Amino acid sequence: MNALIVCTSVSHGNTRRVADAMAQILGAKVVPPEEADPAEVAAADLVGFGSGVFYGRLHPRLTAFVRALPDGRGRAFLFATSGLPELPLMPFARPPARLLAGKGYAVTEAPFSCRGFDTWGLFKVVGGLNKGRPGDADLAAARAFAERL
Repeated sequence: MNALIVCTSVSHGNTRRVADAMAQILGAKVVPPEEADPAEVAAADLVGFGSGVFYGRLHPRLTAFVRALPDGRGRAFLFATSGLPELPLMPFARPPARLLAGKGYAVTEAPFSCRGFDTWGLFKVVGGLNKGRPGDADLAAARAFAERL
């Protein structure tokens, strides 16, 4: 299987650690959107798209990359790290999943998500939320998710 992971990880490397854990299982290359080749994405059998969650959404650079992709044929999955739980009325993965489906990708199961160290805004004053996350258990869960793919 030819797999690729496109990952935006900007604050503490949380999402990159999750991407690397999944890549070990999938034998995938991990690249940021700025270095991803749309032709390589289109040629992959399985493509993962992940980032941290910002204001209830995946990172704008990742979403812009997905929006600009040509139509595809393979399978895709989404993953994220976040400081806070996902809000039921604002699921972070729904907009990019719809974009990918509209481009012909078969988006697999529910997205993977786990907590990540977060020092945004007032969280910085208290030393951040979720220190040490993603931890070993989170990375094991990411590998298990990748195995199911």
